[in-house]
Amino acid sequence: MKNAVIIVAGGIGLRMGNPIPKQFMLIRNKPILMHTVEKFIVFDNSINIIIVLPEKQIQMWQKLCAAHDFKYKHAIVAGGITRFHSVQNALKTISSDYEIIAVHDGVRPLVNPETIRKCFELAMEKGSAIPVIQVNESLRRIQQNTTEIINREGVCIVQTPQVFRYDIIINSYKQAYATEFTDDASVVEKSGYFINYTNGQRENIKITFPSDINLIERLI
Repeated sequence: MKNAVIIVAGGIGLRMGNPIPKQFMLIRNKPILMHTVEKFIVFDNSINIIIVLPEKQIQMWQKLCAAHDFKYKHAIVAGGITRFHSVQNALKTISSDYEIIAVHDGVRPLVNPETIRKCFELAMEKGSAIPVIQVNESLRRIQQNTTEIINREGVCIVQTPQVFRYDIIINSYKQAYATEFTDDASVVEKSGYFINYTNGQRENIKITFPSDINLIERLI
């Protein structure tokens, strides 16, 4: 079975308060994005890795790879104006002899090979798979000067990798962009396909705020 993963790394780190794009910030003396790539190598050392970066960051990434002697084979694709367009650009580089394609956030370096494996196996069996975790906090919607509680039963947090059979994700990304597309599952679902889910992992957080760096350093 030929697998591919599109690792989307388009962040500019505004909420991190750091001039360095967050995917290039160091954890244990290694850029976050490299930690992420290595998780998929552990899962499948022959997997086709496509990293999507803003065009202005490609040279920086290449310099980091040289500086850290990072020699894992991967392709680099320039991103688009939205995540949808970035994934679309990457899909154009993947040939039809691939069976399963995953899309993963470049700043989720703590995904473990077991989570990846479960998603790939479920996608192979049923066509799609996304990892989710249950909400364990109270939820409240804030509207102007009022708030209302939200019933958390049946509500979950969606993570990546989001994994799909080749034909499903290719067909889904032929449609026009819509603002409701918040992730790949929403694109695939809009095309009429059912989204299957599996248990994710609490540690598989997406780095967004400075405190996330400290947490991930401890977890690593």
